[in-house]
Amino acid sequence: MNEEIFEKDEWTQEEYLNYKDELEKQGINVLLVDTVLKPIDTDNCIKYNPYEMALLPKDKTVFVFYCDTGKSTKDRLEFYRNKLPGYRCISLHGGRGYWRPNFRLLKKP
Repeated sequence: MNEEIFEKDEWTQEEYLNYKDELEKQGINVLLVDTVLKPIDTDNCIKYNPYEMALLPKDKTVFVFYCDTGKSTKDRLEFYRNKLPGYRCISLHGGRGYWRPNFRLLKKP
């Protein structure tokens, strides 16, 4: 696994999409975690539920937490990491407010 990906505590939407593609090629599932009960329209969004999240394999799962602005999840990141020891936990920069539903990465030929 590329450790440089996890040097930052928060990812922009572009970083999230890039890293998600890269990690999924390695068999690692990257999930958006909804902490405000306002799901982002994507196939890999789950509600924050530490009990169910802890059932997922630690070495094959990355959680990307989001709220409305990204501030609360960044402030609470250590709380989430303590609740889910051994998991990779990241905050989504800007939260739902900065999420662009039509944003796509251009694939390089």
